[in-house]
Formats: sequence, structure tokens, C-alpha cells
Amino acid sequence: MIKIAGLFLEEKRHAKLSAMISKRFFRRLGCCYCSLYSQPSLLYHFRNFSLWSMKKDLVLESALSRNRRWIVNNQIKNIILRYPNQVTPLKHLQKKFKTLDLQGKALNWLRKYPCCFEVYLENDEYHCRLTKRMMHLVEEEESVKDMQEPVFVQKLAKLLMISMNQRLNVMKLNELKHSFGFPDDYVIRILPKYPDMFRLVNSSWRKSSMEIELLAWSPDLAVSAVEASAQKQGLEPCFSCSLPSTWVKSWQRFQEFNAMPYISPYSNSRSLEMGSKEMEKRIVGVVHELLSLTLWKKLSILKLGHFKREFALPEKLNVLLLKHPGIFYVSNKYQIYTVLLREGYNGPELVHKDPLVTVKNKFGELMQEGLHEYNQRRYSVNLEKKKKKGMNLVKAVRRKDGRAEMSDQDDSGDKLGGLFDPEERKRFYKVLFDEEAP
Repeated sequence: MIKIAGLFLEEKRHAKLSAMISKRFFRRLGCCYCSLYSQPSLLYHFRNFSLWSMKKDLVLESALSRNRRWIVNNQIKNIILRYPNQVTPLKHLQKKFKTLDLQGKALNWLRKYPCCFEVYLENDEYHCRLTKRMMHLVEEEESVKDMQEPVFVQKLAKLLMISMNQRLNVMKLNELKHSFGFPDDYVIRILPKYPDMFRLVNSSWRKSSMEIELLAWSPDLAVSAVEASAQKQGLEPCFSCSLPSTWVKSWQRFQEFNAMPYISPYSNSRSLEMGSKEMEKRIVGVVHELLSLTLWKKLSILKLGHFKREFALPEKLNVLLLKHPGIFYVSNKYQIYTVLLREGYNGPELVHKDPLVTVKNKFGELMQEGLHEYNQRRYSVNLEKKKKKGMNLVKAVRRKDGRAEMSDQDDSGDKLGGLFDPEERKRFYKVLFDEEAP
């Protein structure tokens, strides 16, 4: 009876404890729910988290692999070229490292790329300049830019023709100038040579309000990449889908969307209503044309969103892009949302490589060559250190073995009858103190 009563009390105690734990759990869950809905920003991210999800394409992800080292070294190259005689003191370059989001010493970074940068000591101060091979690539890039000047003029005119008022802010355009291949000094290099096509406008005389305006509309340039491809094939202009046949639902949605008449990004869209299917068709055409004008057929969605007013893009541009996976691929590689034009790639490689892309790839190869050389040298130094450590270790083991052998010999001598043997010690003292001993 006593045991049964004890078991009953134990069960009652466990039930009470579990009820108390459940009550606390649901109370904290309710607090978390209330705090989530009391903060609009958290609720917004919670609701919109799924909007960024897209089935990963490993081939295109590899094409999007952005080498951060290449970008940093390209910026360092541009910094060095701005200094007199293309030589910069290392202490000045060290100050720039914060803007490049780098930590550590500039000297250690530059020594990793001996094929690109040459560091030398002069008057007890380190200086840096580009190597001869690097300077050859810079000259080659400049010659390609000179040859590509008519292409830059056409691209700039097309961008202005797509915009609502044929005007674009210079500071906004500077964010995308490298994506389109424009040189750093494109405003000074291009605009004065073509006064009949472009002009600078600044109504408030502030640098941030400076705009480029198109003066002459060119019907020959108002042909999109989709329309040019259709003309070559003798077909009606329409988008192409680059999805596998297994994506049945995506193919059905694409065919429904593609059945609507194509709307050129160069057409006047003021009569179109925002949110309509026609406006969606026009926006997809605008993004498609912008990506076609870039070097790598990709753009940052964040930077593209800065042109919502100029290109009449929707507030939730990311949602629209995700609705068309057959035309665009959205990636979050390196935590940077990027939209890529699927038809611009054949596997991980570009279908058509711009001459500037070829030169920039050479710079990447030279950088990798220098990094490989640096790693080989470091590997050899570390290997020598390990060998020395290994030799010292072998010597230490040999010394230890030698000492062990000596101790073993001493132990064996004791066993044969040394001074530490009890019987031998008795005889020794007897001989020493007993005069009558023989």
C-alpha cells in the first residue's frame, strides 16, 4: 500500500510539472508572436522571405562566381593609375584599404600578387607600382576602349532612349558604368565629341543633380535585342525560354505570357497602366534589353532598383523577375541579389564575349598566376620549416633512445651485482669496517 501511494504521488508531481512547463512555453510563444507583429520591418522580412527563393541552377551559379580578389585588385590598379607616374606610397594605399573592405597590412596583400604589383623600398618608405606585364594589359584595355567608343555611344543612346524623359542621372549611371563597359571618364570622353546627341543638364548646380540628356532620337538604334534576333530569323519578336522540359508549369506560364504581343522597351509606355499585363510585358522587355547591353549579361537588382522612376520599374521588381524563371535567373550568391539573362549563357560561359571581357579575363589569369607563385613559395618555405622540425625531432628521439639504452645498461649492471645490490653492499661494508675480514 505504501509503494502504491508513493507511485501515485510521483505521477501527480510529474503531471503538475509538465502542465507548468507547457504553460510557460505557450506564454513565451505568444510573446514572440506579438513582438513579431508589433515590428513592421520584421513582419515584412518574414512575409517576403519566400519571395527570394528560386530553384538553384548550379551551372549558372558557377558562372556567377564573383572573384572578390579580382574586384579588389582591379580597384587597387585604378588607384595606382591615378597617382603621378603610376607610383603610390604604401601608406596612402593602406588608408584606402578600409574603403576596399580589407583588413591587415597592404604590404602582405600586394606581395601575394607579384605578377601584378611591384613593391620596392625607397628612402626608407615602401612604394607600389604595376609590373610591366600589368602595364601591357592596361595599355591593351585602353586601346580596346578607344576602338569600342562607337559602341559606348550606341549603348549610352539606347539607355537614354529607354528612359521615360530621355534623361539619366550621372551619379546613378556611375553605379552601372562598369557593368556596361563604360570607361571611368566616359562623360568627358564621349559627350564633348557628340554635341548633337548628348548634353549635360544641371538645373540646381549640384553634382548630385547632373543629368545626361539625349538630343537626337535614332530610329536605327530603337531596335531591341529580341527584335534584332527575330529579324534575322524572319519571325515575330518574342522571348525565348531556357528551362528544362521537366519544368512543366513554368513552361505553361511562359507560353501564356509569350502569347501576348511583344512590347518594345523603346516604345512610349505612358498610356500603359501600372499593374496591367501589358505593362508587365513592357517591363520584362526593358530588363531584358538592359541585361543585353551589359558585358556579363547580369546586373545587381539593388542597383537596378535605383532606376525605378527613369525606367518605370515596379516597386517589387524582385517579385516580377521571379515570375519569369525561363527568361531571368535570380541568385543570392555572396549575399548580393543578381539577375542574369539565361539566353546570354551557354552553360557557364557567355555566348558572345565582348572584347573588354577578354582583356579583363587576362587580368584575372595574371592575378591567379601570381597567387599560384606566391603559394608555391610559401609552401616551399613551410616545407623547409617542417623538415628542420622533423630533423630536430629525430635527433631528440635518438638522444632519448640513447639515454634509455644507458639506463637499461645501468639497470642490467645492478642486477649483475653492483654497489646497489644488497648482498654486495653488505660484503663491501664488512670489508671496510671489519679488520678481521680477509
